[in-house]
Amino acid sequence: MAFHRVRCFQAHSPASRKASTRTTRKLYPAAPFLLYSVAMPSKVAHSDVAPASTEPAARSFVISGHLVSAPKAAPGLHLVATPIGNLGDITLRALQTLAGVDVIACEDTRVTRRLTERYGIAAMLKSYHEHNAAAARPKILHMLAEGTSIALVSDAGTPLISDPGFKLVREVCAAGHPVIALPGPSSVLTALALAALPTDRFFFEGFLPSKQGARRHRIAELARIPATLVIFESGNRVQDTLLDLAEAMSGRDAAICRELTKLHEEVQRGPLAALAQAAAMLETRGEFVLVIGPPPPQAEIMAADKLDTMLRASLKRGSVKDAVAHAVELSGRPRREVYARALELAGEDRESGSDDPD
Repeated sequence: MAFHRVRCFQAHSPASRKASTRTTRKLYPAAPFLLYSVAMPSKVAHSDVAPASTEPAARSFVISGHLVSAPKAAPGLHLVATPIGNLGDITLRALQTLAGVDVIACEDTRVTRRLTERYGIAAMLKSYHEHNAAAARPKILHMLAEGTSIALVSDAGTPLISDPGFKLVREVCAAGHPVIALPGPSSVLTALALAALPTDRFFFEGFLPSKQGARRHRIAELARIPATLVIFESGNRVQDTLLDLAEAMSGRDAAICRELTKLHEEVQRGPLAALAQAAAMLETRGEFVLVIGPPPPQAEIMAADKLDTMLRASLKRGSVKDAVAHAVELSGRPRREVYARALELAGEDRESGSDDPD
Protein backbone atom coordinates (compact mmCIF):
# COMPACT_ATOMS: atom_id res chain seq x y z
CA MET A 1 0.00 0.00 0.00
CA ALA A 2 2.75 2.44 0.92
CA PHE A 3 4.62 1.56 -2.25
CA HIS A 4 1.60 2.51 -4.38
CA ARG A 5 1.40 5.87 -2.63
CA VAL A 6 5.06 6.60 -3.43
CA ARG A 7 4.61 5.67 -7.08
CA CYS A 8 1.41 7.68 -7.46
CA PHE A 9 2.76 11.01 -6.24
CA GLN A 10 5.60 10.82 -8.81
CA ALA A 11 3.04 11.24 -11.60
CA HIS A 12 1.52 14.46 -10.11
CA SER A 13 2.45 18.08 -10.74
CA PRO A 14 5.39 19.57 -8.76
CA ALA A 15 3.06 21.31 -6.30
CA SER A 16 0.84 18.31 -5.69
CA ARG A 17 3.93 16.11 -5.52
CA LYS A 18 5.32 18.18 -2.64
CA ALA A 19 1.98 17.99 -0.81
CA SER A 20 1.72 14.26 -1.36
CA THR A 21 5.28 13.81 -0.21
CA ARG A 22 4.59 15.69 3.05
CA THR A 23 1.48 13.54 3.58
CA THR A 24 3.38 10.35 2.91
CA ARG A 25 6.20 11.35 5.27
CA LYS A 26 3.69 11.96 8.06
CA LEU A 27 2.14 8.55 7.53
CA TYR A 28 5.42 6.74 6.91
CA PRO A 29 8.32 8.80 8.32
CA ALA A 30 11.70 8.28 6.64
CA ALA A 31 10.26 5.37 4.66
CA PRO A 32 9.89 6.35 0.96
CA PHE A 33 13.50 5.60 -0.06
CA LEU A 34 13.52 2.33 1.85
CA LEU A 35 10.23 1.25 0.30
CA TYR A 36 11.53 2.16 -3.13
CA SER A 37 14.75 0.19 -2.65
CA VAL A 38 12.95 -2.92 -1.43
CA ALA A 39 10.22 -2.84 -4.04
CA MET A 40 12.38 -2.07 -7.06
CA PRO A 41 14.16 -5.45 -7.33
CA SER A 42 11.01 -7.33 -8.34
CA LYS A 43 10.30 -4.70 -10.94
CA VAL A 44 13.84 -4.69 -12.32
CA ALA A 45 14.13 -8.48 -12.22
CA HIS A 46 11.19 -8.83 -14.60
CA SER A 47 12.06 -5.96 -16.92
CA ASP A 48 12.79 -6.63 -20.57
CA VAL A 49 16.03 -5.80 -22.32
CA ALA A 50 16.11 -2.13 -23.31
CA PRO A 51 15.19 -1.39 -26.94
CA ALA A 52 18.14 -1.02 -29.31
CA SER A 53 17.41 2.68 -29.84
CA THR A 54 17.62 3.70 -26.19
CA GLU A 55 20.27 3.68 -23.48
CA PRO A 56 19.55 1.28 -20.59
CA ALA A 57 17.51 3.09 -17.95
CA ALA A 58 19.95 2.19 -15.20
CA ARG A 59 23.27 0.39 -14.87
CA SER A 60 22.37 -1.91 -12.04
CA PHE A 61 21.77 -5.52 -11.06
CA VAL A 62 19.76 -7.29 -8.40
CA ILE A 63 21.25 -9.81 -6.01
CA SER A 64 19.53 -11.39 -3.01
CA GLY A 65 16.68 -8.91 -3.40
CA HIS A 66 18.95 -5.85 -3.27
CA LEU A 67 19.40 -3.36 -6.08
CA VAL A 68 23.10 -2.68 -6.69
CA SER A 69 24.33 0.10 -8.95
CA ALA A 70 27.16 -0.62 -11.39
CA PRO A 71 29.62 1.89 -12.81
CA LYS A 72 29.82 2.31 -16.57
CA ALA A 73 32.25 -0.29 -17.89
CA ALA A 74 35.45 0.94 -19.52
CA PRO A 75 35.47 0.93 -23.33
CA GLY A 76 36.72 -2.32 -24.82
CA LEU A 77 35.83 -5.99 -25.12
CA HIS A 78 35.11 -7.73 -21.80
CA LEU A 79 35.28 -11.55 -21.85
CA VAL A 80 32.78 -12.64 -19.20
CA ALA A 81 32.47 -16.23 -17.99
CA THR A 82 28.87 -17.24 -17.28
CA PRO A 83 27.47 -20.23 -15.34
CA ILE A 84 27.64 -23.67 -16.98
CA GLY A 85 24.37 -24.66 -15.33
CA ASN A 86 23.61 -23.21 -11.91
CA LEU A 87 22.92 -19.49 -12.35
CA GLY A 88 24.17 -18.89 -8.81
CA ASP A 89 27.75 -19.52 -10.00
CA ILE A 90 28.01 -16.05 -11.56
CA THR A 91 30.66 -13.82 -9.96
CA LEU A 92 29.98 -10.36 -8.54
CA ARG A 93 32.51 -8.87 -10.95
CA ALA A 94 30.71 -10.51 -13.88
CA LEU A 95 27.36 -9.06 -12.77
CA GLN A 96 28.88 -5.62 -12.37
CA THR A 97 30.44 -5.82 -15.84
CA LEU A 98 27.31 -7.15 -17.57
CA ALA A 99 25.27 -4.37 -15.95
CA GLY A 100 27.87 -1.74 -16.82
CA VAL A 101 28.53 -2.43 -20.50
CA ASP A 102 26.62 -0.91 -23.38
CA VAL A 103 26.16 -4.20 -25.27
CA ILE A 104 26.34 -7.92 -24.47
CA ALA A 105 27.38 -10.06 -27.45
CA CYS A 106 26.09 -13.60 -26.92
CA GLU A 107 25.62 -16.90 -28.75
CA ASP A 108 21.87 -17.13 -28.13
CA THR A 109 20.00 -14.10 -26.83
CA ARG A 110 17.30 -16.37 -25.35
CA VAL A 111 19.84 -18.20 -23.21
CA THR A 112 21.62 -15.04 -22.04
CA ARG A 113 18.31 -13.28 -21.38
CA ARG A 114 17.49 -15.89 -18.73
CA LEU A 115 20.67 -14.83 -16.94
CA THR A 116 20.14 -11.09 -17.32
CA GLU A 117 16.50 -11.28 -16.22
CA ARG A 118 17.47 -13.38 -13.20
CA TYR A 119 19.76 -10.56 -12.05
CA GLY A 120 17.76 -7.57 -13.33
CA ILE A 121 20.31 -6.48 -15.94
CA ALA A 122 19.03 -4.27 -18.76
CA ALA A 123 22.01 -4.14 -21.13
CA MET A 124 21.33 -4.53 -24.84
CA LEU A 125 21.80 -8.09 -26.21
CA LYS A 126 23.34 -8.73 -29.64
CA SER A 127 23.84 -12.11 -31.31
CA TYR A 128 27.38 -13.31 -32.02
CA HIS A 129 27.73 -16.98 -32.97
CA GLU A 130 29.45 -19.20 -35.54
CA HIS A 131 26.79 -18.61 -38.20
CA ASN A 132 26.83 -14.78 -38.13
CA ALA A 133 30.35 -14.13 -36.79
CA ALA A 134 31.83 -13.02 -40.13
CA ALA A 135 29.13 -10.36 -40.56
CA ALA A 136 28.93 -9.37 -36.89
CA ARG A 137 32.66 -8.85 -36.23
CA PRO A 138 33.02 -5.66 -38.35
CA LYS A 139 30.02 -4.14 -36.57
CA ILE A 140 31.49 -4.95 -33.15
CA LEU A 141 34.86 -3.49 -34.20
CA HIS A 142 33.11 -0.32 -35.37
CA MET A 143 31.33 0.05 -32.03
CA LEU A 144 34.59 -0.46 -30.15
CA ALA A 145 36.22 2.23 -32.29
CA GLU A 146 33.50 4.63 -31.12
CA GLY A 147 34.27 3.90 -27.45
CA THR A 148 31.53 1.34 -26.77
CA SER A 149 31.94 -1.15 -23.96
CA ILE A 150 30.99 -4.70 -25.03
CA ALA A 151 30.81 -7.93 -23.05
CA LEU A 152 31.31 -11.22 -24.89
CA VAL A 153 29.63 -14.27 -23.34
CA SER A 154 28.97 -17.84 -24.44
CA ASP A 155 25.81 -19.77 -23.65
CA ALA A 156 27.63 -21.42 -20.76
CA GLY A 157 31.12 -21.18 -19.30
CA THR A 158 34.15 -19.22 -20.40
CA PRO A 159 34.08 -17.52 -23.83
CA LEU A 160 36.47 -18.73 -26.57
CA ILE A 161 36.34 -22.37 -25.37
CA SER A 162 34.80 -24.28 -28.31
CA ASP A 163 33.20 -21.14 -29.77
CA PRO A 164 34.20 -18.54 -32.44
CA GLY A 165 35.22 -15.92 -29.88
CA PHE A 166 38.96 -16.23 -30.51
CA LYS A 167 38.57 -14.76 -34.01
CA LEU A 168 36.88 -11.70 -32.55
CA VAL A 169 39.55 -11.30 -29.86
CA ARG A 170 42.28 -11.62 -32.47
CA GLU A 171 40.80 -8.84 -34.60
CA VAL A 172 40.05 -6.62 -31.59
CA CYS A 173 43.67 -6.93 -30.45
CA ALA A 174 44.92 -6.23 -33.97
CA ALA A 175 42.80 -3.06 -34.04
CA GLY A 176 44.38 -1.91 -30.77
CA HIS A 177 41.25 -2.03 -28.60
CA PRO A 178 41.41 -3.21 -24.96
CA VAL A 179 40.48 -6.80 -24.13
CA ILE A 180 39.62 -7.56 -20.49
CA ALA A 181 39.10 -11.15 -19.30
CA LEU A 182 37.00 -12.05 -16.25
CA PRO A 183 37.67 -15.54 -14.83
CA GLY A 184 34.75 -17.73 -13.92
CA PRO A 185 32.95 -21.06 -14.51
CA SER A 186 34.48 -23.64 -16.86
CA SER A 187 33.19 -27.15 -17.52
CA VAL A 188 36.74 -28.26 -18.36
CA LEU A 189 38.12 -27.45 -14.92
CA THR A 190 34.94 -28.51 -13.12
CA ALA A 191 35.06 -31.98 -14.71
CA LEU A 192 38.78 -32.28 -14.10
CA ALA A 193 38.31 -31.49 -10.42
CA LEU A 194 35.49 -34.07 -10.06
CA ALA A 195 37.14 -36.88 -12.00
CA ALA A 196 39.59 -37.92 -9.24
CA LEU A 197 42.30 -38.34 -11.87
CA PRO A 198 45.80 -36.78 -12.12
CA THR A 199 45.61 -33.03 -12.71
CA ASP A 200 49.28 -32.08 -12.94
CA ARG A 201 49.12 -32.35 -16.74
CA PHE A 202 45.98 -32.38 -18.87
CA PHE A 203 45.10 -31.96 -22.53
CA PHE A 204 41.81 -30.38 -23.60
CA GLU A 205 40.57 -31.86 -26.87
CA GLY A 206 37.10 -30.35 -27.13
CA PHE A 207 34.71 -32.19 -29.46
CA LEU A 208 35.93 -35.22 -31.40
CA PRO A 209 35.01 -35.68 -35.09
CA SER A 210 31.43 -36.90 -35.55
CA LYS A 211 32.27 -39.53 -38.20
CA GLN A 212 33.55 -42.80 -36.78
CA GLY A 213 36.60 -43.16 -39.03
CA ALA A 214 37.91 -39.68 -38.30
CA ARG A 215 37.05 -40.05 -34.62
CA ARG A 216 39.01 -43.30 -34.26
CA HIS A 217 41.98 -41.80 -36.07
CA ARG A 218 42.01 -38.81 -33.73
CA ILE A 219 41.64 -41.04 -30.66
CA ALA A 220 44.68 -43.03 -31.79
CA GLU A 221 46.65 -39.78 -31.84
CA LEU A 222 45.36 -38.76 -28.41
CA ALA A 223 46.38 -42.13 -26.96
CA ARG A 224 50.03 -41.12 -27.37
CA ILE A 225 49.69 -38.03 -25.15
CA PRO A 226 51.06 -38.75 -21.64
CA ALA A 227 48.48 -36.64 -19.80
CA THR A 228 44.87 -36.66 -18.59
CA LEU A 229 42.50 -35.98 -21.48
CA VAL A 230 39.35 -33.82 -21.32
CA ILE A 231 36.81 -34.31 -24.12
CA PHE A 232 33.40 -32.78 -24.85
CA GLU A 233 30.71 -35.03 -26.29
CA SER A 234 27.02 -34.86 -27.16
CA GLY A 235 24.47 -37.29 -25.79
CA ASN A 236 23.72 -38.91 -29.15
CA ARG A 237 27.39 -39.88 -29.70
CA VAL A 238 28.71 -40.46 -26.18
CA GLN A 239 28.13 -44.24 -26.19
CA ASP A 240 29.98 -44.81 -29.47
CA THR A 241 32.79 -42.51 -28.36
CA LEU A 242 33.25 -44.42 -25.10
CA LEU A 243 33.59 -47.71 -27.03
CA ASP A 244 36.18 -46.19 -29.38
CA LEU A 245 38.12 -44.70 -26.46
CA ALA A 246 38.16 -47.98 -24.56
CA GLU A 247 39.45 -49.88 -27.59
CA ALA A 248 42.36 -47.46 -28.06
CA MET A 249 43.16 -46.76 -24.40
CA SER A 250 42.56 -50.00 -22.53
CA GLY A 251 43.82 -50.06 -18.97
CA ARG A 252 43.09 -46.40 -18.18
CA ASP A 253 40.72 -44.94 -15.62
CA ALA A 254 38.09 -42.41 -16.63
CA ALA A 255 35.13 -40.31 -15.52
CA ILE A 256 31.86 -39.52 -17.29
CA CYS A 257 30.55 -36.12 -16.17
CA ARG A 258 26.98 -35.26 -17.18
CA GLU A 259 24.99 -32.05 -16.61
CA LEU A 260 27.67 -30.40 -14.47
CA THR A 261 26.34 -28.01 -11.77
CA LYS A 262 22.75 -28.68 -12.87
CA LEU A 263 19.92 -30.36 -10.98
CA HIS A 264 20.68 -33.81 -12.43
CA GLU A 265 24.48 -33.65 -12.24
CA GLU A 266 26.02 -37.12 -12.44
CA VAL A 267 29.63 -38.36 -12.34
CA GLN A 268 30.59 -41.98 -13.03
CA ARG A 269 34.17 -43.05 -12.32
CA GLY A 270 35.99 -46.30 -13.02
CA PRO A 271 38.09 -48.21 -15.56
CA LEU A 272 37.45 -46.90 -19.06
CA ALA A 273 36.73 -50.41 -20.33
CA ALA A 274 34.05 -50.95 -17.67
CA LEU A 275 32.43 -47.58 -18.34
CA ALA A 276 32.34 -48.33 -22.07
CA GLN A 277 30.87 -51.78 -21.45
CA ALA A 278 28.03 -50.21 -19.46
CA ALA A 279 27.54 -47.36 -21.97
CA ALA A 280 24.35 -48.94 -23.33
CA MET A 281 22.67 -48.18 -19.98
CA LEU A 282 23.94 -44.59 -19.87
CA GLU A 283 21.45 -41.72 -19.59
CA THR A 284 22.22 -39.77 -22.75
CA ARG A 285 20.17 -36.64 -22.09
CA GLY A 286 22.27 -33.60 -21.30
CA GLU A 287 25.82 -32.44 -21.93
CA PHE A 288 28.89 -34.60 -21.31
CA VAL A 289 32.52 -34.06 -20.41
CA LEU A 290 34.70 -37.18 -20.58
CA VAL A 291 37.92 -37.28 -18.57
CA ILE A 292 40.44 -40.05 -19.32
CA GLY A 293 43.43 -40.63 -17.11
CA PRO A 294 46.99 -40.73 -18.48
CA PRO A 295 48.62 -43.99 -19.57
CA PRO A 296 50.52 -45.90 -16.87
CA PRO A 297 54.11 -44.64 -16.44
CA GLN A 298 55.56 -47.93 -17.64
CA ALA A 299 53.50 -47.87 -20.84
CA GLU A 300 55.86 -45.74 -22.91
CA ILE A 301 55.32 -45.77 -26.66
CA MET A 302 57.41 -48.57 -28.16
CA ALA A 303 59.31 -47.93 -31.38
CA ALA A 304 57.83 -49.50 -34.52
CA ASP A 305 60.76 -51.86 -35.14
CA LYS A 306 60.66 -53.17 -31.57
CA LEU A 307 56.90 -53.68 -31.86
CA ASP A 308 57.42 -55.77 -35.01
CA THR A 309 60.04 -57.88 -33.29
CA MET A 310 57.72 -58.51 -30.33
CA LEU A 311 54.75 -59.38 -32.54
CA ARG A 312 56.73 -61.80 -34.70
CA ALA A 313 57.99 -63.61 -31.62
CA SER A 314 54.49 -63.79 -30.14
CA LEU A 315 52.93 -64.96 -33.41
CA LYS A 316 55.34 -67.89 -33.55
CA ARG A 317 54.17 -68.98 -30.09
CA GLY A 318 50.44 -68.43 -30.34
CA SER A 319 47.43 -66.77 -31.96
CA VAL A 320 47.02 -63.25 -33.32
CA LYS A 321 44.66 -62.44 -30.45
CA ASP A 322 47.21 -63.42 -27.80
CA ALA A 323 50.02 -61.65 -29.61
CA VAL A 324 48.00 -58.43 -29.83
CA ALA A 325 46.97 -58.53 -26.16
CA HIS A 326 50.61 -58.97 -25.11
CA ALA A 327 51.87 -56.21 -27.42
CA VAL A 328 49.18 -53.69 -26.40
CA GLU A 329 50.05 -54.14 -22.74
CA LEU A 330 53.80 -53.60 -23.28
CA SER A 331 53.97 -51.21 -26.23
CA GLY A 332 51.68 -48.40 -25.10
CA ARG A 333 50.19 -48.29 -28.59
CA PRO A 334 46.44 -48.38 -29.40
CA ARG A 335 44.93 -51.84 -29.79
CA ARG A 336 43.56 -51.06 -33.26
CA GLU A 337 47.01 -50.09 -34.51
CA VAL A 338 48.69 -53.15 -32.96
CA TYR A 339 46.00 -55.48 -34.33
CA ALA A 340 46.36 -54.12 -37.87
CA ARG A 341 50.14 -54.55 -37.72
CA ALA A 342 49.82 -58.09 -36.32
CA LEU A 343 47.59 -59.09 -39.25
CA GLU A 344 50.13 -57.69 -41.71
CA LEU A 345 52.99 -59.60 -40.12
CA ALA A 346 50.93 -62.80 -39.90
CA GLY A 347 50.17 -62.48 -43.61
CA GLU A 348 53.82 -61.94 -44.45
CA ASP A 349 54.76 -65.04 -42.46
CA ARG A 350 52.15 -67.13 -44.31
CA GLU A 351 53.41 -65.92 -47.69
CA SER A 352 57.01 -66.62 -46.81
CA GLY A 353 56.00 -70.06 -45.48
CA SER A 354 54.25 -70.96 -48.73
CA ASP A 355 57.49 -70.34 -50.63
CA ASP A 356 59.41 -72.72 -48.37
CA PRO A 357 60.34 -75.85 -50.40
CA ASP A 358 59.76 -77.97 -47.31
